[in-house]
Amino acid sequence: MTDAWELRKLGEITNSFSGGTPSVGNTSYYNGDIPFIRSGEINSNRTALFLTESGLENSSAKLVSVGDILYALYGATSGEVSISKINGAINQAILDIKPYDGYSSHFIMQWLKLQKQKIVDKYLQGGQGNLSGSIIKKLVLSVPNTEEQQKIGTLFKHLDELITLHQRRTDLKCFYDIVQ
Repeated sequence: MTDAWELRKLGEITNSFSGGTPSVGNTSYYNGDIPFIRSGEINSNRTALFLTESGLENSSAKLVSVGDILYALYGATSGEVSISKINGAINQAILDIKPYDGYSSHFIMQWLKLQKQKIVDKYLQGGQGNLSGSIIKKLVLSVPNTEEQQKIGTLFKHLDELITLHQRRTDLKCFYDIVQ
C-alpha cells in the first residue's frame, strides 16, 4: 500500500436512499413475495414480513439488492451496518448505500462499522435517537485506491466470517455442555 489515501465525504462516493412503510391498515399490501427488510434484520438472510407489488407501488418502500450496504438509522439498531444478503424492500429506518464505480462496498461497510460508536456518541445523545441520510452522507473517510480497498474489505470480510464461525462453535459447545 503505497498510494496516498484521499479524504472523501460518503455522499461524494456513493448514492443512497431510504425507504418507507406501506399503510399497515391495508392488508392487501402485505403477505406478498417481496421481502420487507426492517432495521433489526439487516444482518439476516431472511425477513419476517413480505410486501405485495401493490404495497411496494403504493408506498415509499424502495428495493435493494444483494451486495448493497444497509445502514440502520433509527432506534435500538442505530448505527448497525451490513451488506444485504437478500433482494427486498426497505423501510424508512434503513439507508441503502451503493458505492460508485471504483469504491468497495466491503471497505465502506467496514469503515462505517468501525465508526459506529463515534457516530452514535456524536449524533444520538440521550439514548435512542435517529440518524439521517444527510448526516451519514456528510461523514468523511480516508479512501485508498480501488485495489487496496478491495484487499482491505476482503480481509475484514474474512475476519468477520471467521469470528462468526468461532462464535457459533462456542455457542454450540456451551449448548452441549448445558444439555449434558
